[in-house]
Amino acid sequence: MKLLALLLGLIGAVPIFALDQKDVEYANRNGKPLLLDLHVPDGSGPFPAAILVHGGGFDEGSKSTNVRPLFQPLADAGFAWFSIDYRLAPEAQLPQAVEDVDTAIRWVKAHAAEYHVDTAKLALIGESAGGFLVNYVGTHNAPGTAVSAVVDFYGPSDYAKLTLLRRDHPEQFDMANINRHADHGGGIQFFGVSELNEAGLARLREESPITAVHKGMPPFLVIAGNKDDQVAYSQSTEFCDAIRRVGAACELITIEGGGHGMSRWKTPDMQHWKPEMIAWLKKTLKVQ
Repeated sequence: MKLLALLLGLIGAVPIFALDQKDVEYANRNGKPLLLDLHVPDGSGPFPAAILVHGGGFDEGSKSTNVRPLFQPLADAGFAWFSIDYRLAPEAQLPQAVEDVDTAIRWVKAHAAEYHVDTAKLALIGESAGGFLVNYVGTHNAPGTAVSAVVDFYGPSDYAKLTLLRRDHPEQFDMANINRHADHGGGIQFFGVSELNEAGLARLREESPITAVHKGMPPFLVIAGNKDDQVAYSQSTEFCDAIRRVGAACELITIEGGGHGMSRWKTPDMQHWKPEMIAWLKKTLKVQ
């Protein structure tokens, strides 16, 4: 028995080859699996890790498309990553999507030994609608779903204010694309709101991450283009300011001339976000 234990211990210490898996089930909702893709680096770890939450207006997008520009920078920096799908409109609304992100965090923590993940160095990263979801989870930091860092790419932080801006200044936005999502249950419908009356706006404010900022949250990094025509750049700056006002940590990376979507940041002068994000993650998570 002692020999067997020794052999198992040696096997466990042997560095592993990089692992890539697709369509791993992390939850099941009424017979419908929720899936994630993952990457684990070479070596025995434990590795810092990131859970990636895609955007798509709450009714589109996938784990393999919208957040794809994140895969290589994280892998090259020695991070494991887990890119998740979650329930979308019109079948789901905000509580179900948040539940799915929370479940994914618990799943990664529960499988940390299997995938050589250091749960003390776990980041949550989201873009656009996924940015809203990571902002929500990060500002509520419920027991069992706490993470050590949050990276928000151009996610809405004050949905009431954003919706009023879109209504009152449509010339500043790509309203054709925004309305397309609304037609499929995205937008305010995702929050259970049907019209922008007093009750509807109150509901949007109540569910907005900016109203939940508090001291003791994990550090935030906010990355956004200042020419975003879907989520106003001010959503990012005002969110970061609000976080700092309560004594929590937030840093902002601005993409000069950047529109909505990291895949649209194509020019060389827009690529600085990649090394800057990795540097922030390593500093925040204390990765050597």
